[in-house]
Amino acid sequence: MARGDSALARQAWRAMSELALDRDRKIAVADALGLSWTRVLALRRLATGPQTQRELAARLSADQPYVTLMIDDLEKHRLVQRKPHPTDRRAKLVELTASGRAAAARADAILDEPPAELEDVPDADLEAVLRVLERISRT
Repeated sequence: MARGDSALARQAWRAMSELALDRDRKIAVADALGLSWTRVLALRRLATGPQTQRELAARLSADQPYVTLMIDDLEKHRLVQRKPHPTDRRAKLVELTASGRAAAARADAILDEPPAELEDVPDADLEAVLRVLERISRT
């Protein structure tokens, strides 16, 4: 760290984590879509493009058997479909259906809505926070 104040960095990280993780957005999204939060996460990860079950498991930091169960459930809801992998006959690609893309977009819309408390924060402060977040996300 440039300035060496790790206590301040920890305090800032805790505040960001609490703001991002402790909101009831997960419940709101899960309720709106009628899915568990982990299934919503799977939809959002698949929104970037088709993936093998192994790739999806890695992106979700989940066991492959659990991801198989999630995909089975999402298939029952007609939100995803499995297709043969174009170069690996042993693998299947999982991709969103049109309904799955709409559900992922709805999840993003709910999650992207800023908390009301941010409305009272001056633009200059929000710009400073954004600069810091962009800087640390590049490293």
